[in-house]
Amino acid sequence: MKPEIIRKKLNEMQDTDYRDFQKKLIPTVDEEKIIGIRTPELRSFARTVSREADTEEFLHDLPHQYFEENQLHAFLISLEKNYDRCLSLTECFLPYVDNWATCDQMAPKVFAKHRDTLASYALKWMESEHPYTVRYGIKVLMNHYLDEYYEEKYPEAVSRIRSDDYYVNMMRAWYFAEALAKQYDSAIRYLESGKMDIWTHNKTIQKAAESYRIPGDRKEILKKMKKTAG
Repeated sequence: MKPEIIRKKLNEMQDTDYRDFQKKLIPTVDEEKIIGIRTPELRSFARTVSREADTEEFLHDLPHQYFEENQLHAFLISLEKNYDRCLSLTECFLPYVDNWATCDQMAPKVFAKHRDTLASYALKWMESEHPYTVRYGIKVLMNHYLDEYYEEKYPEAVSRIRSDDYYVNMMRAWYFAEALAKQYDSAIRYLESGKMDIWTHNKTIQKAAESYRIPGDRKEILKKMKKTAG
């Protein structure tokens, strides 16, 4: 399906009320580039496109014009079943990701079958100068390497990241809050050691305190670890 045909179909799905709401959620995207399409409808369209059309031209027609094209792109990558192709498409697309929503929507199921090699890509992405590539690398570690594949080198790598970007640091805090829920004894050492900047340190504690999966006694310990600037 030609990119211009996909763009036309996306515009036909426009919901202007939802567009006005969505503008507030993704401030890094120019509001003129937001069509306004609800996520379930966009996911459904992605499934239709993946089944009925050759997506190759669209997936290489970068950068896209609209936010929803980026969202569709992320959903199509997530539907890809071939691991090598999925990695290739992901690496091609990551430099063009310009917002947290598109970054976080990209979640290929095939990644779960290749955790033996996926981590090396996540660690490489975390070294990028592009903030959403870094965010995505952390997200991959959070989604796939906090359970039986957990290794100390992963939180160590996340703790070493230094960024002025809000969306990178928010993902770092989210990662460590999840680590506190799943790998408490290991994760708390990163708060105790002072390896993180104050903002991410405190945001981690805030998010952990909001978690239903962390017992109350641990939350009380964490709250006492909050830092003040200066």
